[in-house]
Amino acid sequence: MQNIAAIDVGSNAMRMVVGRIVYDGKVETVENLRLPVRLGQDAFTTGIVSEETAQQAVDAFARFRMIADNHKVEKIRAVATSAMREMTNSNLLIDRITRSTGIEIEIISGEEEARLIHLAVAQVINLKDKHALLIDIGGGSVEVTLSQNGNILSTESYNMGTVRLLKKLSDEKNAALPFHKLVREYAEAARHRIDREVGSQKIDICVGTGGNIEEMGNLRQKFFKRDGDRAITLEELDKLVETLSRMKVEERMRKFKLKPDRADVILPASIVLQMIAHEAKIKEVTIPNVGLKDGVLWDMAYSLQENTRVSPREQVWTSALRLGEKYHFDAEHAKVVAQHAASLFDQSHDLHNLNEESKLLLEVAALLHDVGHFINTVDHNEHGYYILKASPLVGLSEAQQNIVANIIQYHSKSTPSFQDDGFRTLPPKDRIVVTELSALMRLADGLDVSHTGRVRNVQLVQQKNTWKLKLQGNGDLMLERWALEKRQRLFQDVFGVKFIIAE
Repeated sequence: MQNIAAIDVGSNAMRMVVGRIVYDGKVETVENLRLPVRLGQDAFTTGIVSEETAQQAVDAFARFRMIADNHKVEKIRAVATSAMREMTNSNLLIDRITRSTGIEIEIISGEEEARLIHLAVAQVINLKDKHALLIDIGGGSVEVTLSQNGNILSTESYNMGTVRLLKKLSDEKNAALPFHKLVREYAEAARHRIDREVGSQKIDICVGTGGNIEEMGNLRQKFFKRDGDRAITLEELDKLVETLSRMKVEERMRKFKLKPDRADVILPASIVLQMIAHEAKIKEVTIPNVGLKDGVLWDMAYSLQENTRVSPREQVWTSALRLGEKYHFDAEHAKVVAQHAASLFDQSHDLHNLNEESKLLLEVAALLHDVGHFINTVDHNEHGYYILKASPLVGLSEAQQNIVANIIQYHSKSTPSFQDDGFRTLPPKDRIVVTELSALMRLADGLDVSHTGRVRNVQLVQQKNTWKLKLQGNGDLMLERWALEKRQRLFQDVFGVKFIIAE
């Protein structure tokens, strides 16, 4: 059995979980630890980590290192979220921790954070055939994720984390409103975005994660004399917010036996959860008592076991479809082009020698190549590029997302060029991938230029240095042949071969 460990470097605290991969691929928790290192107090005020906080962080990781060594941990993954993302000198702190303990810290995006939390939730709650709303309240940000049948549809990150609200609003000079009303006013600013994402969709289950929501479950059990702490109703939440709003931090510590670093942030967390719950029209929030560190642990376990490794394809595809629907894409045309793109990729493998990851990126670009029409048909390829840059797809890294955005940029007319900042700043190997996939993408789009799906199948045949494309479908396919004649130049230039369309 193999021991692994995950570390969550949050804005309000640092957490570690040690797990053991057991006989059936499951992960058994060995030890859990939370250390109250509040990076957010620096990140959301000065934007620079102070020496005092930095030393606390180094000391925390020294303790994590000791625990890992005691349990003979073979692999550690440490991830950091919004506080580390925003501190201007986070790289110095990361280097210092690595030199001191040998543990490297990876700063992840809000989308990756949501994916990992969703993964953790899915281990303890059956999300199959359910429309789920996941709310994670952290110290720096709040992630609101919509999930259907176990796949993430969309995720939005809001700057309403508890430590951020505490620092931003409690320091207001001569504030005319009490703190709890200031928090409510601030949270209201995100209401329309949440309403846009959730809309009129019926939520089958609402899941809340994060230390503050877990504490709400505990308070619900104590305050309302309930049997369990794994849920809180909206009615109970309303009463809890009302009670906490009337109490000072010291009273919360005394009456509810809360730690100082929980007593001050529990109110803003409760107000944010209350606002989202009302907006989503849910009656109860389920509290599974899992979080980011647990998702990281499960992700590591999957990656270490080839036979249980989860392919990102379905998740990426689901997220891409959701984005396409958001921008009113022609779904049938998009799917046809993606199918042609995949076929051309497979049949031209001897030319490009790219892997399955590249094939997925090509298919995603094909699926979303026309989303820019939502903004304007003129230069829709450029509009599509900017939409993809601003709309992360769950399951893709930032580097993969950049490749998809660039393929969309070059899918119709312009050629990959160093004059374009987005292309020039790509790593050299990614520029090659974009160039080769753009050549295939351009042909795939031409095969359905009429948006009618008349081309059913294509054959790409090599004859020495000539590649011949044979079309099979309905009618004479004259329009498609004409479109391909206009789009074949990039394929020839990129691969250095002659390309002809068979009669």
